Amino acid sequence: MDNEASLHGAHRSNHTHRDVNGGWLRPAVFGAMDGLVSNLALMTGVAGGAVDRQTIIITGLAGLAAGAFSMAAGEYTSVASQRELVQAELDVERRELRKFPEDEMAELAALYESRGVDRDLARQVAEQLSKDPELALEIHAREELGVDPDDLPSPMVAAVSSFGSFALGALLPVLPYLLGATVLWPAVLVALAGLFACGALVARVTARTWWYSGLRQLLLGGTAAALTYGLGSLFGAAV
Repeated sequence: MDNEASLHGAHRSNHTHRDVNGGWLRPAVFGAMDGLVSNLALMTGVAGGAVDRQTIIITGLAGLAAGAFSMAAGEYTSVASQRELVQAELDVERRELRKFPEDEMAELAALYESRGVDRDLARQVAEQLSKDPELALEIHAREELGVDPDDLPSPMVAAVSSFGSFALGALLPVLPYLLGATVLWPAVLVALAGLFACGALVARVTARTWWYSGLRQLLLGGTAAALTYGLGSLFGAAV
């Protein structure tokens, strides 16, 4: 018995899950990747046109600023709109609970019954949960809307995460030029290394292996940079 109890205790201690609904992870990951890929592609495209070092630096810094503000504004608007939609649906559900409590309780009981709970027990559970209006709202929101009213994503967290991660990612290809580089390849190497590192880091919160995720990001970013460099060379020659 002691051994079994210790096993159950170990299971409870180790049975944890990573945060899959947090408001910061998705914008932070996409921000960093987007900053790296877009600014690297932008700078290689300009460099392909055989411009001077100062022009490339200005281009990179302008791309960093514009992209960071754009990402932040977009994420804020997107998450705020999603949150407002959920709040509106919660208000509808709150009114339904106030106007038709018996119908909502029967609906909840039917839901538990459909999941295998005995009819009488399902009714008792629904009655017990419906005594607290806020608890009833939370249960209905989880079951009908698939959301937790107390854990909605924050627009500000999403915006700040996007801004900071994009700026950090976009800074990497500019950094070698700011430190005195006069040719493109150091910026490309730093950016590709950053892409691989970001991909490997993302693998820590997914089921992918670190090397697969890292190589995938490196390949995608490298392809974008190569294509834009080719286009820049083509346009530069035409002009």
